[in-house]
Amino acid sequence: MPVPELFTNELRPMLPPLRSQEGIRDPVVYVRFFTSSGVIWYVTEGSPADDDFVFFGFVVGPNEEWGEFSLSELTDCARSGVLIERDVHFTSERLSHVIEKRLNPRRK
Repeated sequence: MPVPELFTNELRPMLPPLRSQEGIRDPVVYVRFFTSSGVIWYVTEGSPADDDFVFFGFVVGPNEEWGEFSLSELTDCARSGVLIERDVHFTSERLSHVIEKRLNPRRK
């Protein structure tokens, strides 16, 4: 199975660097990755790290938590058969709005 390019070099400049939104109560989410099983990564920041790219964001899965995750981790999951996609229609907005839409999908 080919691994999709989840986060191309052209997309990287749109993401603020790690820790740039630290302390902000309602950070902006810039990217949304998701799986068909319902795991969602809401990316608020990211920076290159050696040969990888490290993200920080809010992850919704069996648990909901803030944390770091890397492009290589997402790619490894995809290589193991877990289809991970980037929501190409996602537009940047505050986390509170993202969560509100998730809880009330009919609300825009």
